[in-house]
Amino acid sequence: MTSRKVDDLRARDCILIGAGGHARVIQGLAELCGANILGVCDPKFRDGGDKLWYGLEVLGGDEYLSQVSPEKVLLLNGIGMMPGNSVRKVVFERLKEMGFSFPPLVHPFAWLSPYACISDGVQLIAGAVVQPGASIGTNTIVNTRSSIDHDSQLGAHCHLAPGATLCGDVRIGDGSFVGAGATVTQGISVAPQTFIKAGSLTTRDVP
Repeated sequence: MTSRKVDDLRARDCILIGAGGHARVIQGLAELCGANILGVCDPKFRDGGDKLWYGLEVLGGDEYLSQVSPEKVLLLNGIGMMPGNSVRKVVFERLKEMGFSFPPLVHPFAWLSPYACISDGVQLIAGAVVQPGASIGTNTIVNTRSSIDHDSQLGAHCHLAPGATLCGDVRIGDGSFVGAGATVTQGISVAPQTFIKAGSLTTRDVP
């Protein structure tokens, strides 16, 4: 298993999707990686009243993307994920169907083993650690100071919240949310769409 090649964000311009707290984190991460962000799209900007958002040009609502060639820009998913909220996944899949690409983002202060594998749209935030043999599914957030140990698998459209820990050989199903500071111990399997509470210790399989 080898790591997916992380895109050179300087090769194509980027557009940020979403204008909430997670979007501000992704803006900073992408800029550290050398991205040129053309602007930000969010439904709340549909009326056209705002011109700038944290220094970025406001492009409008999602309808703006119908005017953009998917071959010319990359998209950055700034929509966060909370338990039971599928907006991040729905928007990601809709825009993928339109032909857009979401590059994986790896913060300069995250560590990704060359023997780990990440998919499109994965976001490794500052302090995240991904050990050898680990794999991370499409559009998943590995948040601040969280860690994934050897041979663990984190599914698509998941969120590993700040400070969460997956020990070795853990399996987390698609769409799951592992809360801040939670720990899943060695060899545990967790079903899709599972919510693991912040600060909890999971020592048995979650069917």
